[in-house]
Amino acid sequence: MSHHVLRRLVRFAVSLAVLVVAAFAMIHLIPGDPVRASLGPAAPVELIEARRAALGLDQPLPAQLAGYVGGLFSGDLGTSFLTGEPVAEVIAARLPNTLGLALLATVASLLAAVPLGMWAAVRTENGRNRGTEAAFGSVTGTAVAVPEFLYAIALVTVFAIGLGVFPPAGKEGAVSYVLPVLALAIGPTAMIARIARVETLRALGTDYVRLARAKRLPAARLHLRHVLPNTLTATLTLGGLLLSALIAGSVLVEYVFAWPGLGMKIVESITQKDYPVAQGVILVYGAIVLLVNLLVDLALGVLDPTSSIKES
Repeated sequence: MSHHVLRRLVRFAVSLAVLVVAAFAMIHLIPGDPVRASLGPAAPVELIEARRAALGLDQPLPAQLAGYVGGLFSGDLGTSFLTGEPVAEVIAARLPNTLGLALLATVASLLAAVPLGMWAAVRTENGRNRGTEAAFGSVTGTAVAVPEFLYAIALVTVFAIGLGVFPPAGKEGAVSYVLPVLALAIGPTAMIARIARVETLRALGTDYVRLARAKRLPAARLHLRHVLPNTLTATLTLGGLLLSALIAGSVLVEYVFAWPGLGMKIVESITQKDYPVAQGVILVYGAIVLLVNLLVDLALGVLDPTSSIKES
C-alpha cells in the first residue's frame, strides 16, 4: 500500500509539473504579441512596452518561468491584462460557484443512477425482460452521447422560456441551481447507471448471493446488504472521476446559464484576449482534475487493496 501511495504521489507531482509548464507556455505560443492583442492595434507603443515590463514579458524565458513558478508558490497567478486585478482573486471569487455545480451534479447522478442501474439489473437478470434491457440500453446510450450544452439549451427552452418555472440565467437562490445541475447530471447519470447495472449483475451471480437466496432472505435485505456494497465500489470510483470531468466540462453549461463560475470567466477571458486570466483558470482546472484523480486512486487502493497489489 505504501508503494502504491508513493507511486501515485510521484505521478501526481510529475503531471502537475507538466501542467505548470504547459500553462506558462500558453501565452508564448499565441501568435504575435499577446499584450498588443489584448490592448488593441491602436495602443501606443509606450503603453505596450510598459505593460510587457510590468508583466515580466521582456525578460528571458528561463527567468520568466522561474518567476512564474515562484509566483505560484506564493499564490500569485498573474494580473489581468484588462482590469489589473490579481488573477488569484478572480478565481477565488468564482471557483466556489463552479465547485458547487459540479458537486451537486455528482451527488444527483449517484443518487439517481445507482438505484436505476440496480433496478435494471434485477429486471433483466438471467436474460429476463428483453424489452426492458433494450430500452434501458437505448435510452442511457443516447443520454450519454448528447453533450451537456445541448441539455442546457433544451432545459432553458422548455422550463425557463416555455413554462417559466425556473430562471433562465444567473445565480438567484437555490432554484437557479436546478437547470444547470440537471444539464450536467443527465449524461453522467446514464453512464453510472450502465456501470451499476453491470456491477449488480456480477454481484447477483456470486456464490454468497446464491447462498443468501437459498436462505430465502427478503429481496430488500438481499439487495441492500449483499449486492449494494459490491456495486458501490466501481460506481463510486467512476463518480469521483466524473466529478473532475464535470468541473472541467461545465464551461459551456455555465456560459448558457450565465453562471458566475470559472467556465463563464474562461470564455470571457478568451474572447476579450485576457490571457493571464485564461492561463490561471486553465491551471486551476487542470490541478483540480489531477487532485481528484489522485484521491480516487488512493481511495480505490483502500477500498480494493488487491488493485494496488496487481499494479505492483
